[in-house]
Amino acid sequence: MSDISQVIRRIIKGDRKAQTMLYNEYKSVWFRICLRYNKNRDDASDALQNALINIFQKIEQFDLKKGNFSSWSNRIVINENLMLIRKNANAFNMDEIREDLDLFDQNETPVERLSAEELTMLIQTLPHGYRTVFNLYVIDGFTHPEIAEKLNISSGTSKSQLFKARKLIQGKLEVLLSTEDYGR
Repeated sequence: MSDISQVIRRIIKGDRKAQTMLYNEYKSVWFRICLRYNKNRDDASDALQNALINIFQKIEQFDLKKGNFSSWSNRIVINENLMLIRKNANAFNMDEIREDLDLFDQNETPVERLSAEELTMLIQTLPHGYRTVFNLYVIDGFTHPEIAEKLNISSGTSKSQLFKARKLIQGKLEVLLSTEDYGR
């Protein structure tokens, strides 16, 4: 894409082609963020649609001199996903636990054979609370106090959810990677 500052200035002036250029440049990154927070593509698409509305409505607030557009827009996408999670409070149960981890062999972890798409699919299988905390901490770089504030939970709950999410992902990875025909 040409100079992002020029594209943003054009969008602020109402240039629809510039909006399309920006969307085409960032849509895959934004959609991957949405997929990490949602279990299916339809929910991820809904989240992305809402995030796009916010990005284009708030684009005048972005300060070209102070920030990185990618970081700014990614935060909007993350926050939109968190808002949708809060709206659907019944689906967001921080106490969801799966007790199937005892089935896994703890020694094998050849994660390098795993594609980004496969990892995203694994993250999508996590219970909603685990998935949200995992994404915020591991992928998006929030601290436990920041997560606690965003999700209205304690830092201890955030840490516990992250621990459980990592353990569950590790178990799922081990099962996936131990299948005879995977990666061979």
